[in-house]
Amino acid sequence: MGEQGSGGDEERAKPVEKAAPKRTAAKRATAVEAAGTAATAPAPAKPPASSNAPESSRSAEPPEPPKPSKSPKSPKPPKSESRTALVRRARRINRELAEVYPYAHPELDFENPFQLVVATVLSAQTTDLRVNQTTPGLFAKYPAPEDLAAADPEDVEEILRPTGFFRAKTRSVIGLSRALVEQFDGEVPGRLEDLVKLPGVGRKTAFVVLGNAFGRPGITVDTHFQRLVRRWRWTAETEPDKIEAAVGSLFPKSDWTMLSHHVIFHGRRICHARKPACGACPIAPLCPAYGEGETDPEKAKKLLKYEKGGFPGQRLNPPQAYLDAGGRPAPPLGAG
Repeated sequence: MGEQGSGGDEERAKPVEKAAPKRTAAKRATAVEAAGTAATAPAPAKPPASSNAPESSRSAEPPEPPKPSKSPKSPKPPKSESRTALVRRARRINRELAEVYPYAHPELDFENPFQLVVATVLSAQTTDLRVNQTTPGLFAKYPAPEDLAAADPEDVEEILRPTGFFRAKTRSVIGLSRALVEQFDGEVPGRLEDLVKLPGVGRKTAFVVLGNAFGRPGITVDTHFQRLVRRWRWTAETEPDKIEAAVGSLFPKSDWTMLSHHVIFHGRRICHARKPACGACPIAPLCPAYGEGETDPEKAKKLLKYEKGGFPGQRLNPPQAYLDAGGRPAPPLGAG
């Protein structure tokens, strides 16, 4: 509501006779637009500009742009935001992101729970794209847990080399394959308490598998998720399990899996770690951290990644809904 009334207040705040210096006017306009509050007093009195200088010459030079971190255009939620207000804001953000990313999905290629758990373990310290480019060769040679459990580690290491930390990852995927064969008859279990017993599988990996292979709600607290929920002030926690509990309490359990996809999609495409594209963000009015990144709309557009920037996504075989929305498949390993 503050933004709607800022124009009239700004006009009332301007002096009738005096022309305020450019820098002061620019700052006042930005503050009014940002916070939606009236500038109730004119600028401090200063010597008037020379009457000999035409108006056009005094305004020809553009005003110095404000620093985004100090002059955000979007109102910040009050520090005393109530629990009810926080829940409403968080759920509205999720609804807005659902409209922006109606095709949000796990960005690892998989055809069954075994492929998904292996791919998720391999995604540590690398991109989903690199995993997706590597797993076709792995699953072609070792299509089932029994095959990977009996594999020669050196052969697996050579396949996994592009993903980084390939020796540790080889031990994990062979180890979890053996555990599946020995403890679960070669089937990926559908319970959290069983999944986290597998080598290389923690709560994050377990929830990826439960939510996307078994349809059981879970929150995936990866680096993108952690960064965004803290920027949005959904929680101040820093430990993944505490973040999971805090954010989970804001939403019905049925929303958890898609919430994770929405947040991670947004973190990869717009709300980047080092330079968020604030000027192109669809939830800017709801974001307390607006202004940490580029606020100029045209400059912000150049920071967009994946399909919003005209580039392919992470999956070689993405869902049809993603393709229908204009997304493009990622190239296979070794493609130009």
